[in-house]
Amino acid sequence: MSGMEQESAIFAAGMLAGQTALVTGGGTGLGKATAMELARCGAIVTITGRTQDVLDAAAEEIRDACGLEEARKVRTLVGDIREAADARATIEAVLARDGRLDVLVNNAGGQFFSPAELIASKGWRAVWRLNVQGMLNMAEAAHELAFAPGGDGDDRGSATGDSGAPRGGRIVNVTLSPHHGMPGMAHSGAARATVEALTRELATRWASDGVTVSVIAVGHFETEVMVKYPASVRAGMGRSVPLGRTGTPQEHAWLVALLASPLAAAFSGSTVTLDGARDNWFGPWPPPGLTDEEGEVPVEERR
Repeated sequence: MSGMEQESAIFAAGMLAGQTALVTGGGTGLGKATAMELARCGAIVTITGRTQDVLDAAAEEIRDACGLEEARKVRTLVGDIREAADARATIEAVLARDGRLDVLVNNAGGQFFSPAELIASKGWRAVWRLNVQGMLNMAEAAHELAFAPGGDGDDRGSATGDSGAPRGGRIVNVTLSPHHGMPGMAHSGAARATVEALTRELATRWASDGVTVSVIAVGHFETEVMVKYPASVRAGMGRSVPLGRTGTPQEHAWLVALLASPLAAAFSGSTVTLDGARDNWFGPWPPPGLTDEEGEVPVEERR
């Protein structure tokens, strides 16, 4: 693999050089793509999840793709973000090993298909603990231990020098877009909307500590984890996107890297939707009744 391929395709070389990033759920799908892009931008990356074998395979893939030297080898940590103690232990481990944490990507999440009336209380709690409580556990631990004044990372100096100001940090939350509801996954839609609301709250609450918090609301993306969904669901995903296709993991990773860059402050508190205009329309595109005999949307003749 050439050096050009080992660097980001769109960001300046070394944009995140010397910085440390932590990606939850980084062993598969969008999380793995995110970790790879952050590494290409120069960051020292740690991926976390619940299965060591999955993390090890992802770390090796990222290392080989990016041509990483031993000093920047992707680190792995096994933990369960649903448990506050595990979240704290994960942040503490990154600080102990790397001496700092600059970027936290709360990527881990999940749900299952079920009509709303059949979702048991246990199912609601499971989705809530993973998508909402897990995000809060990681964000609060990162803020307390690494980003806020007096945190364990405070002896590293501030983000702008050794002035004694809060060092700060960047948190990027990743969620599925709930903006048109989520038929078949009402529990997830409620949880994802809550993450967006909490992102705005945390961005306001922690702004004085130099912490930026943003959230990406993703649409349909083609990843290996999509195979768990019924074939009919996967086949219809692209047809529900005006862009005409599902997203690629690389496109998602580029947006995360942007929100981890020096431009992050401008997006703090924002929800950035990445869905190929799916939020503008739900259903087949073009919509039935709007096309002509050839299946195209007619163009109005103008005088």
